[in-house]
Amino acid sequence: MAKHDKDATFVGDSRISAKRIPNIAPSYSDFPGKSEPFWPNFLLKEWMVAAVCLVGFLILTVSHPSPLTDKANPNDTSFVPLPDWYFLFLYQLLKYPWASGDWVVLGTIIIPAVAFGAMVLAPWLDKGKERRAKKRPVATGLMLVSLVGIFYLTWAADHEHSLHHSSNQAGGGAVASGDPNFKPDEIWTKQTSCMGCHGNNMEGMVGPNLQKIGSKYSAEEIEGIIKNGKPPGMPAGLIKDEAEIKKLAEYMAGLK
Repeated sequence: MAKHDKDATFVGDSRISAKRIPNIAPSYSDFPGKSEPFWPNFLLKEWMVAAVCLVGFLILTVSHPSPLTDKANPNDTSFVPLPDWYFLFLYQLLKYPWASGDWVVLGTIIIPAVAFGAMVLAPWLDKGKERRAKKRPVATGLMLVSLVGIFYLTWAADHEHSLHHSSNQAGGGAVASGDPNFKPDEIWTKQTSCMGCHGNNMEGMVGPNLQKIGSKYSAEEIEGIIKNGKPPGMPAGLIKDEAEIKKLAEYMAGLK
């Protein structure tokens, strides 16, 4: 009997359900040191570490409350506010001409947005499988540059503030030396806006010592300073009553 070659055609039967293999990420336990799926393996580990850090931070917050300094004094014109330490690098960044003035949008929005956006998108921007730092020069270099920049800007902000405002204390300023036995007249003790800078006994705090101000200025000059202010720290218009200004100026002019 002669053989005849025939093509065999297989037709699927819709009544038989196809065996579907679930889309499960392969196990990387057989390949130590290689890689692992970002979701959920890597992200779950990150969440666990973040939860531990958050609990530790909350414990420190409860056990060591934030220290409060003196109350804000609107008459203290020499006070220079300083942000908390974790914002000092941004505070210092805005002092440079290329990140302030006409370029303030670059320093306040664009640079921080690019930096923090790159940090969030780092797992997708750098897909290298190598874990050794020297094998990933771009990612390692950017990380080192960022750390050095943050540490330097933080140090520069704190150093510059302590260098130019070393005399400022928590209450607003260093107390100048004055006569501890000096007792001012009633016209001075009523001027609470003046006492905030010059002290209860005119001994000087943020502002200068006024216990012998009459040896330097006349009554007319003192009256003009009270009305118009005197740079850099003396504001104008703290006293509105003309008669009271004149009386205070005459009293202060008599302090020789």
